[in-house]
Amino acid sequence: MFFLFIKMFLVITTVSAALMAGLFYAYSCSVNPGLGRLSDAGYMAAMQSINRAILNPVFFASFMGSVVLLPVSTWLQFRYGTEVGGWLFLAATVMYIIGVFGVTAVVNVPLNNALDKVSLQASPEELAGHRAAFEGRWNRYNTVRTVCAVLTVALAITGCLLAGW
Repeated sequence: MFFLFIKMFLVITTVSAALMAGLFYAYSCSVNPGLGRLSDAGYMAAMQSINRAILNPVFFASFMGSVVLLPVSTWLQFRYGTEVGGWLFLAATVMYIIGVFGVTAVVNVPLNNALDKVSLQASPEELAGHRAAFEGRWNRYNTVRTVCAVLTVALAITGCLLAGW
């Protein structure tokens, strides 16, 4: 029964990370290209709205949940699973904490906060300048988050498969 609990914990951890990978992937392949087609004012309004809406318990459960679940899963693998499973979950943990959580905290959140202060009543030139300062950098770092989140999931899945039970 105990090992069933551990297996389920590893699965929940992996699903949590996969939800984040899917979110960032969806932005990379559909949301960002779609928003890119909007006028400067439309783009700024849409991103402000999205950035406000995403701050909700459902998002935070997976985003912050993975920060907690991955290290615990790593410990469980080293303690009760296999050494290789532990190393895979450790790599997944580092990938997520640095490449997803860290990039979000250091780059994307400050960009979102700066964008939130932009008045949509600004002149077209000002809106174009704000968009130019935001869009390319935000999208580049979202790609970093996407790649790191997908690698996190691949490592976690592999760690689950090599759990040794």
